This record gives sequence, C-alpha cells and structure tokens, in this order.
Amino acid sequence: MKVFALVGKSGTGKSTSVLQYTHKKGIPAFIDDGLLIVKGRKIAGTSAKYEKNYIKAVKRAIFHYDEHQEEVIKAIHRASIDKILIVGTSIKMVDLIAQKLKLGKIDQYTDVSDIRSSKEIKMALFVRKTEEKHVIPIPYIQIEPSMVKKIILKGKKIFSNQKIYIGETTIIQPNFNKGTIFISETALKDITIFSCKNLVEVSKVSNIRYNFSNVPKLQIQVELVSSIDQNIIKMIEMIQEKITFILLSVLEIELDSIDVYISSLTLEKD
Repeated sequence: MKVFALVGKSGTGKSTSVLQYTHKKGIPAFIDDGLLIVKGRKIAGTSAKYEKNYIKAVKRAIFHYDEHQEEVIKAIHRASIDKILIVGTSIKMVDLIAQKLKLGKIDQYTDVSDIRSSKEIKMALFVRKTEEKHVIPIPYIQIEPSMVKKIILKGKKIFSNQKIYIGETTIIQPNFNKGTIFISETALKDITIFSCKNLVEVSKVSNIRYNFSNVPKLQIQVELVSSIDQNIIKMIEMIQEKITFILLSVLEIELDSIDVYISSLTLEKD
C-alpha cells in the first residue's frame, strides 16, 4: 500500500480540504482525527473531536488506545485499498500514526499550504479562534449527537471539478472547547476607520460591512478629497492596502476582497 500524509497546524483547514485532495490524487481512503474514511464515508474508528478534554483528544487522534487501534487496522485490511492518506498536525504525528496502524513508512508528505491559499488558511484559523468550529469530513447522518457538545450545522456536499459527488462535511463544536476570542462588529469597524485615519485624501468612512460566511470580504463607502490631477484609482488602491496591512497585523485576517465605493468626491486646488 502506498501511504501519503497531509500535514498542517490545527485549524488550518485540513479536514475541509481532504475530500477534494484525495479525490484529485486518486486516494480512496484517509485517516483523520481517529477516523478511517473510505470514499467519503466513515468505515471505522472514533473521532478525537468526541473526547471530553484536549489530552484525550490527542490520544484518540494518534491511536493510543489498543481497542481503537485494532478496529481501524482490521478495517483497513478489509477495505483492500492500494493507497491511504494520513492527516496530522506534524510530520512526527503522521509518522506515529503510520507506525501504530502498521502502515510502514510514509511515501509522500504534503503541507496544507501546498493545497490551500494563504487567505484560506488565515480565514480557517480566524474561524477556529473566534467560533471554535471544527470540521469532520463525514456526512451529518454519521455524526453521533450525544458525543459532541453541540452540532453547529451541516457542512456541505463536496463535488469534483466534473461535478461528481465526493462526500460531505459536518461542522461541530467539540466538548474540549478551549475557549474563543470574541471580536465585536464595532471593533472591526473601528479598525477599518483607524486604517484610513492618516490618509489625508479620506474625509469620511461609512457603511462598513464585513462578511465572513464563505470568504472574508469588506465593503465600505468613502468620501474623498482630491486635487484635479490626482489618480482616483491609485487612491482607492492605497485605501485597500492600508486596511489589508492593519487587519493582517492586528487580527491575522487576509481579506478576499475590499470593495470601496466613493459616496462623494470634493475637488480642491493644489
């Protein structure tokens, strides 16, 4: 059996991307957080996200418990697969899982940054910090409600580029919730206004709207003061760059788009 590994820090979106990644690479099965998933469905194992505390979750993820380990080893043999992917937070972790499940040495390692953009990773980390949402790459109906603190919502059905159904994800809030960071809408608006404070061309910023539902976006209206020969496009780009820099520095959020609408333009003599 050829063994692959997908490695990335917790919260970077590995479980969100793994179904599409394995389909693209022709890998029928993968190990993620204590589960064996074959062709988009859970075949064996217990999710680490069901555990009551963080230490037990780590032990579950690395197959520390003998009964759990044996269940998954037997299921791998029954599945008769020629390729398998191990998902983990480090090379050390995936190597340990391969050893525990008697899979031999890993043939190929891939970092999550090779399959996800910087924006996607930063947004995934932001959601983890502020909402403590975790993704399990199996259908909603395969989740055991009594095992988790709260079912947040159904994830989504995953399709290939050819519109072939691959599998589903489910978003949960685990029992071992380590706490979240709450960022108020007022704070986000204040940061945006502060970003433009030292730009003499901007006299007012209003109608600030953030949207984090899919990809992080921002819409704002600005009132500008300009001389007749100034380049308006360059002024807007300067506003976008300033907001981008401040949000990256303060919150580590990389926005997908910043839409700037000019509500008024005052022309002044040089």
